[in-house]
Order: sequence, then C-alpha cells, then structure tokens
Amino acid sequence: MRSLNFTTRQTSKKAKVKWQKSGFIFTFYLLLFTFYFSPIAAQKVAILTPEKAAASLNFAEKLQSKLAEKLTVLDDSLSEAAYLSSSPATPFNLTSEESKKIGSAIGCDFFILLKAANQRRSAFQHPEYYESYAVIYVVSARTGRLIAWKLPRFEAAKPSESEKLLTRSVAATALEIEDNIRAAMKKELAEPNAPLMEDVPDENSPAAKNFRSPIPYRRIKPEYTSEAALYDIKATVDILVDLDSNGTILRTEIVRWAGYGLDESVEKTVRQMNWRPAERNGKTLPMRFLLRYNFKKVEKE
Repeated sequence: MRSLNFTTRQTSKKAKVKWQKSGFIFTFYLLLFTFYFSPIAAQKVAILTPEKAAASLNFAEKLQSKLAEKLTVLDDSLSEAAYLSSSPATPFNLTSEESKKIGSAIGCDFFILLKAANQRRSAFQHPEYYESYAVIYVVSARTGRLIAWKLPRFEAAKPSESEKLLTRSVAATALEIEDNIRAAMKKELAEPNAPLMEDVPDENSPAAKNFRSPIPYRRIKPEYTSEAALYDIKATVDILVDLDSNGTILRTEIVRWAGYGLDESVEKTVRQMNWRPAERNGKTLPMRFLLRYNFKKVEKE
C-alpha cells in the first residue's frame, strides 16, 4: 500500500508539475498575444476628411475598411461632428494643443487627417500625364504629435489608371499606419517626462530684468522641400528647444507640424546652429524657448 500510495503521490505530483508547466506556457503565450495584438486592436482611431472632395471621401472609405481589420475605427459621422466642434483654421497644420483638443472631443487615441486628389500634370519629361495622390497625417491624440506623414502618389497616362494604382496602395498604407501606431505606443510608454526648465520670460515681467535670451551665433534658413514646392504648400512649423547653460541643445519637439518634410527640415536646421545660452545677471542658465518658421513657395522670376 505504501508503495502504491507513494507511486500515486508521485504520479499526482508529476501531473501537478506538468499541469503547472502547461499553465505557465499558456499564460506566457496569452500575455504575448495580449501584448502584441490587444493593444493595437484596442486603439480607437478616427479618420477625418476636412476637404469633402469625392477623391478624399473615396480613399478614406477604403482606408477605413482596411484599418478596421486590426484597429477600432470610430464611426466617421460621429468623429466628424466632434471634429467640427473644434473648427481648426488650418486642419493640416495643427499645433500639438489643437490636436489634443480634437482627440479629446472625438474620444480617440489616434486620428488620421487625409485628402486625396487626381490632377493633370505636365513636365519636360512628360508632355502630359495624370497624378493621383493622398496626403495622410497620423496624429497621436495623447501627445498631439504628428507620428507619421505619408504621400502615396502615382502617375499614369490616363486618370482612371492612376486612380487604380492609388486604390491598390491602400492595403500597404494601412499596414504602415498600423506599424506607426505600434511604434508610437511603445515610444509614449517609455518616454520620460520633459524636464522642468524655465521658459523665456515676458518682456515686461520681473524675470526679464537683466535677462538676455538665447540666440544663435549663426542663423540658417530651413529648406523649403521639393515636396512642399510641388504641392505649393504654405505652412508654419513651431519647434520647442531645450538649451543648457553651455548652449548645447538637450531636446527639441515639433509643436506645430506641417508634413511634406518641413518638420524634419526645421529640426535639422535648428540642431545645426551654434547657440549662445540665456543669461541673467551675467550668469548663463538653461532655457526652453519656441522658434517659429513660416514657409511658402516663392516663384522664381
């Protein structure tokens, strides 16, 4: 009996260990599945078309259908009503604060602004051709940042052909947006809070007494990109800069975005400048300040 009981206990113990291992493996894969799939599926996304052209609405409908396979895409009519309550003057050139307010009004985690068009073009290489394109802004409602900007564009001899090419690109574009959202989620979770730093004081405030603002030793003009020129873009880019007491840039953040490579152009330019730090009573100090760059196409004579 003892031997039997011992064997029974041993068998029971082995079964228990095996069950625990199985449970652990199941839990591990469940957590893995939850980490990789549930967060992206739980993200609420709104798709907005500020310009109600037929091409924009058509592209938005197809993109919404594809994104809905992996994301929670909100009802477009409800999203639109909430968006219109904000009434932004420049819907494709928002500040971070405007973006957060729009996201809060809609109740989404991310929103997508888009416009699409078909147009006839001509060039030296092409006497006449047609272009179909979509301009897509993917914005985080939590931070107000532009997390991705896309410009799928296709050329063909006939407008119907270029439109077909643009339509075929929707699936690939949706996958890219999903990847952008995953990356943004990961970055936002890991990103530390911005350090506390004094802002440039108002001119007539007590803090402005004996104060000298940071200035660059050399000024560089950001490039107006070829993409911006091709679509005749007029926009403003604002960038926050954290400068230490030695004149070294610690951090930059685009707080009004434009797309078309203009945000990257501004950030690259600001980091190329050499800066004299802020001073108060002859002593250098760290400072946070805002720089603004206005862009528009200048026709060559």
